[in-house]
Amino acid sequence: MIGILIIAHEHLGDGFIHCASHVMGEIPKRLLHLGVYIQDDTNVVVSKAREMVRQLDDGDGVLILSDIYGATPCNIASQLIISGKVECLSGINLPMLVRALTYRDQPLAVVVEKALSGGKDGVIHIQLESGNAA
Repeated sequence: MIGILIIAHEHLGDGFIHCASHVMGEIPKRLLHLGVYIQDDTNVVVSKAREMVRQLDDGDGVLILSDIYGATPCNIASQLIISGKVECLSGINLPMLVRALTYRDQPLAVVVEKALSGGKDGVIHIQLESGNAA
C-alpha cells in the first residue's frame, strides 16, 4: 500500500485528513501530515519529514502531497523525492487526495497519475444553466 504524506502550511494537512476521513467513511491508514510553520527550522522539518516517509513506506513507496509549488512546504517535499520510490505532487485538493487514497493499492506511478488527474478533474467551473438564473 502506498503511504501518503501531506506537507503543507500549518494545519492545512490535518484539515485534508479530516475531510478525506469523512468522504471515505474511515480514517485512512498510512496517511500522515506535517505542518510547516513560519518559525520552523527547515533542516529540522526536513529531518522529521524523512522519518515520516520511512514510517509510511512499507516497500511500495510514498506519495507526498504539498500545497503551493515553490513555497516552503513544497521545497521541503522536493528534497525527499526518490524517483519511483518517493514522488511529490503540489497543489493538493480534496479530489486529489481522495483519488490517491482510492488507488493506493496500485503501483506508485499509477497512484501519481490518478491523484494528478483527480486534482485537475476536480476543479470545475460551475455555471448556471440558461433559464435557471435567480
